[in-house]
Amino acid sequence: MEEPVPLAAGRVSLRVVRPRDAEPLRQLLVNNRGWLQRWEATHPSGRSVVPGSTSMRPTIRLYRKQLKAGSGVPFVVLFDNAVVGQLSISELSGGALQSSQIGYWISEHVAGRGIAPTAVALAMDYVFTVLGLHRVEICIRPENAASLRVVEKLGMRSEGRRNAYIHIDGDWRDHECFVALREEGPMLARLERGGGSRVSDAG
Repeated sequence: MEEPVPLAAGRVSLRVVRPRDAEPLRQLLVNNRGWLQRWEATHPSGRSVVPGSTSMRPTIRLYRKQLKAGSGVPFVVLFDNAVVGQLSISELSGGALQSSQIGYWISEHVAGRGIAPTAVALAMDYVFTVLGLHRVEICIRPENAASLRVVEKLGMRSEGRRNAYIHIDGDWRDHECFVALREEGPMLARLERGGGSRVSDAG
C-alpha cells in the first residue's frame, strides 16, 4: 500500500508513524499509564508487555510492514505538530466486505479539546475516499465515556454489544460496536456541522 500523505484539519493532523516517533510515543505511554491502562489490550496468557516499558522501534517496524502489506495504516496524532497519540486503521477487508476498524488513544494532557473526534473523522474520510472502502467500525468498552462521546459527535450508529470481544486490562471485555458507511457522507463535514471539530484554543 502507498504511504498516505499527512491529513490535517486546523491544529490536528495525522501522519504515518516513523522510527523517530519511537521515543515520544514511549514517553507518552509512560506518562499516561493511569489514563490508558483500563483500555489497553492484554494477552490472555498474562505475558503482556507493559506499554512504554520497552522501545517502540520494533513495534513501529511491524506497523510499517503492515502498511506495506496493505493490512493496516498506522498514524500518529499530532496537535500543533507535536505527537499526542496514535490512531490505527486495521482489519482492512476488500472483496464483498470492504470494511475496516479504527482504534486510537490520546494523551490525557490534551483530552477534551476535540482532538480525538477530528483525528477519527480525518481517518474515516481517508478510508472512504482514498481506500474506497464501504464501512468503518469502532468498538468501545461501554465504560469508556470519553470514547463514547467521540462516536456520538461523529453521529456513528450503534450496532449493539459484542460480548467478551477483546482481552483488555487483564480480562475479556464487552464492547459496543459503532459503524459509519461511505454513502453517509464526509465525516469531517458532519463533525463541523455539529460543532465537534472546533478544537479548543485553551491551554
